[in-house]
Amino acid sequence: MNVKPIHIERRTIALRPDHSRVLLRPFYPGDAKRVGRIVTRILSIPENRVLPLLNEVLTEFSVRHPKIGDFFLERFGKIHDLLSLDDKLTDARRLLIGSYFVSEFSLESAALFNPSIVPHPDQSGVPPGGLRFVLSLRATGEGHVSSITFRTGMIHPNGWIEVLAASGFLTEARQISSPLYDRALFERKLFDLRLTNEFTRRTIDRLGQSFNLKELRRQVREELKQPCEPGGEKERRNTAKAMRALAESNYEVQFRPEQELSERIIFPTSPSQRNGIEDARFVCFQNGDSAPVYYATFTAYDGRVVMPGLMETSDFLRFRFITLNGPAAQNKGMAMFPRKINGLYAMLSRQDNENLYLVYSDTLHFWYEPKLILAPVFPWEMIQIGNCGSPIETDAGWLVLSHGVGPMRQYMIGAFLLDKDDPTKVIGRLREPLLQPAEDERHGYVPNVVYTCGALVHGSELIIPYAYADHSTRFATVPLEEVLSAMS
Repeated sequence: MNVKPIHIERRTIALRPDHSRVLLRPFYPGDAKRVGRIVTRILSIPENRVLPLLNEVLTEFSVRHPKIGDFFLERFGKIHDLLSLDDKLTDARRLLIGSYFVSEFSLESAALFNPSIVPHPDQSGVPPGGLRFVLSLRATGEGHVSSITFRTGMIHPNGWIEVLAASGFLTEARQISSPLYDRALFERKLFDLRLTNEFTRRTIDRLGQSFNLKELRRQVREELKQPCEPGGEKERRNTAKAMRALAESNYEVQFRPEQELSERIIFPTSPSQRNGIEDARFVCFQNGDSAPVYYATFTAYDGRVVMPGLMETSDFLRFRFITLNGPAAQNKGMAMFPRKINGLYAMLSRQDNENLYLVYSDTLHFWYEPKLILAPVFPWEMIQIGNCGSPIETDAGWLVLSHGVGPMRQYMIGAFLLDKDDPTKVIGRLREPLLQPAEDERHGYVPNVVYTCGALVHGSELIIPYAYADHSTRFATVPLEEVLSAMS
């Protein structure tokens, strides 16, 4: 069989980790006793030395963090509540105390990789034939903790791809203080997690049809005060902890409108994300005539267990985080289709670390009954296959970029095509990799890897932002028709 060669072009754009991009984070040097000793030492500083010391800190760090004083006061408030400090302290001493419990975290000190790309919600001023886009990236820093960062850019009418320089300022989103939980949905999630018992029933019965985290915590505390059968206390406390963790993992965050997109950092917040938010696969989802919404599946990592999650936004200012439940919501690499199929949400997933599956659901929250659609066949993917982002709708069918792992644990990018009406049917597949590590892409944090979390089609071109060596990010483009024609 004669297959025409695919002409893939690597662009000159390169996004590399920038150690200078630092985020203010709370610093916890130890337990309350140690915090108390530290504060006692700060309180012993003579009053005439407090303001000069504070000014030294502000002079050194306010250039990187314009509102650093607000963060110092916020941290002081936490310490004040922990230790019940004197309310008569001067503003300068409050700020100075707060500064001792803040540190900088270098978001990209290890890597800036695994990108996904979607059209920007604001296309005003874009010339005909151009496209403004949002690029999400996984930034990995100290302790291998990963967060999600953003860039904006433009595909110009002449095909030139431009990524705008990132701002020097970084800000974490503020968590919405009182998000509401739907009681019926929360009960269903408890049931799916096998947490339905007498303790959860009594707690939920005291809540309204909607409730916030503060109300849930109060009812959990009240239920823990009730007498229980001998030997049941440990189970009750484990159940209480799991209920709180579930609620804390379904939350919302908000950025300020004046912040540039590259300044907005989605940092791990919930218990399930303690060690990172990894590999966001963004997709612009269209539900009928409604305004499009952006979803991103991601991997939450707590240091021991990986769990898939979902974030939702319409403007990249406010994000809602949702836990995914059901037996098919497991492993890494879930990726949503950009619209419903036959009235149902559809998701690609990898249930067993080796093969690709398709799952349907009538709700975003619960996923059941995965169906195997693709298994490793070719030498370059014998170890495992997975998706490289959400399916892309074309006239020929659903185009899916895949990754395959072969000899020497090399990761390469391939592609396959699914039937548009019945995506359980594979109607085309590349026999050879579409993209594999070039000689100058082999070395980095993890050698011999190319990987992406999402591409897009613009005009006649397939635009692929991709990571190499789990370290940095580049772009490649290829004529869409050549990819489709090469499939067998």
